[in-house]
Amino acid sequence: MTRAEAKERNRRALLDAALEVVARDGYRARLEEIAARAGLTTGAVYSLFGSKNGLVVALADEHLRPHYEEIEQAVPAGLGLLEAVDAFARHYRRGLDAPDVRAALSLQITLLDMALHDPELGARLAASVRSQEDQLAALFTGRPHAGGTVTPHQARHLTTALRALLTGLGQGVPLGLAPDADEEFFAAAARALVSGASLVGEGA
Repeated sequence: MTRAEAKERNRRALLDAALEVVARDGYRARLEEIAARAGLTTGAVYSLFGSKNGLVVALADEHLRPHYEEIEQAVPAGLGLLEAVDAFARHYRRGLDAPDVRAALSLQITLLDMALHDPELGARLAASVRSQEDQLAALFTGRPHAGGTVTPHQARHLTTALRALLTGLGQGVPLGLAPDADEEFFAAAARALVSGASLVGEGA
C-alpha cells in the first residue's frame, strides 16, 4: 500500500467512526473514542483534519457534496429560471424517498445542535454550507426570467430562500408533518417563491 493509499484509508476510517460517534453523542462526542474506533490515534485526526472540528466539517462536507453534485445533472442547461427551480425542487423531493433519509435528517439535526454549542464549529459549518450553495447559485445565474437574466447576486438570494423553504419541507416529510407534500407540491412551492417574491429583483 502506498503512502497516499494509507492516508486515504485512515481518512475513510476516521470519517466512518466519526459518523457513528457523532450521530450517537452529538457535541459530547469524544475524539479519543472516534480515533479508537478507527484503529488510530488522536494524532492521526490532527494530521489529517487539523482538529476535531475539522473532522466534523469534513463529515458534513461528505454528506452534502453528493447532493449538490447530483443537482447539476438534475437541472439541465437551457431552462428558464422557473423551469430550473421546478426541476431542482422535484429532485430534492425525490431524495426524501431514499431509505436513509431519517438517518440523514438525524445527522443534520445533530450537526446543528453541535454548531449551537460551539460557535467556532458553527462558523466553519456555515462557511462549508455557503461554499456548497455557491454551486447552486451558479446553476441559476444567467438563466432568463421575467424579461431579464438572473445575476449572480440575485441567484445567491434565491438560493438562500430555496434552501430555507425546501429544508423546512424536507424535514416535515420524514417526520410525518407534511403527508401531502409530494413532488408536485415541492415544485409548486418553489415556483411560487420565484414568481411571487422580489428575490430575483435588483433590490432583493
